[in-house]
Amino acid sequence: MTPLLLDTHVLIWMIEGNERLKPELRFQIENEANADQLYVSAITPWEIALLVSKKKLDLGIDVQLWIDKALALPGIRLHPLTPAIAVASTRLPWEMHPDPADRILAATALHLKATLVTADEHLLRYATAGHLNCLPAS
Repeated sequence: MTPLLLDTHVLIWMIEGNERLKPELRFQIENEANADQLYVSAITPWEIALLVSKKKLDLGIDVQLWIDKALALPGIRLHPLTPAIAVASTRLPWEMHPDPADRILAATALHLKATLVTADEHLLRYATAGHLNCLPAS
C-alpha cells in the first residue's frame, strides 16, 4: 500500500464529514488508516490554527482541542517537519507554488513516498507535471 498524506483541508473535510470529499476517497483514507499508512504533516496543525485565528475557519470548539482529537483518531500519524523536509521544500521549483505550507506538504509527500490527497489546483498541476503523486480530493 502507498501511504497517503492528507492536505490540511482534506483532514478537516474528513473529520467534519464534508461532502466535498468523494465517498470512494473517504473509504480509501479509512483503509490506509487501518493499515497505519495515513499521515498528516506537522505543518497541518499550524495551518488549521492560523485559519481559526484569521476567522476563516470555525471548528465549533477550541482549535487545540480539535487538533488533539483529530490527531488521536486511530490510524492518523503526525509526520514531523524534519530539517531534510524543510530544505527539500526550498528546492522544489518555485513555479510549483510559493505558499510555504504547500511546499512543506509536497516535500513531506516526496520524503514519505506518499500520495498527497488534495483539492489544491497548484499541487494537482505539479503532480500532473510528474513531480508528485496526488489524488484529487473532490
